Amino acid sequence: MSTNTISKYKILSQAKESFSKAEYKSALDKFAQVLQNYPNSKEAFNGVILSEMAMSGEEGAEALFDYYEILREEEKEEADVIMGEILQSMDGSLEKLSEVFAEPLRERLEFEEGILYSDFKKILQEGGDFVETFENIMFSTRVIITSKEDFIDFLDKLIEHDFAQMALTYLENALSVYPSDKLLRKLLKKLAQGRNIEN
Repeated sequence: MSTNTISKYKILSQAKESFSKAEYKSALDKFAQVLQNYPNSKEAFNGVILSEMAMSGEEGAEALFDYYEILREEEKEEADVIMGEILQSMDGSLEKLSEVFAEPLRERLEFEEGILYSDFKKILQEGGDFVETFENIMFSTRVIITSKEDFIDFLDKLIEHDFAQMALTYLENALSVYPSDKLLRKLLKKLAQGRNIEN
């Protein structure tokens, strides 16, 4: 075992100790430190999310953490997978990661956790049905959009295929970041009109 591996386990056990003392910020920093050096460490990854949840006052983070520890005593790798799935199915916990990581790691995670919009468009160009493709992707991963043009295109397609509510949510989020953007405002108008027709 290299000294690195030893320090990895040492920091992980310090992180867990911090967490059990309800020192979530310290736990988060230590889990994140391990993750920076070992991007594939599922235990550190899950630890980061659990610490984030606990810090934001999420009910049940402590209980989940205890459950994770019990699972790990039985079968470490299985526990990491099960916990990852639980955390992923809890809404938005992966989104919180973006606040924690340095860019390179975050990008890497995003690419592992999602499909690029350009790939999504490729599937459509090859004759994939938008609704079916989109729903399949939404259940298993997420669409990663890296340019504004793609974002607008994506919103347009959502509106066109009756995902108006979802488009509205995306739009509102985008407008909170770019409040004066003309294109986004225009789309919001289009959506509002569409909804008037429906109602």
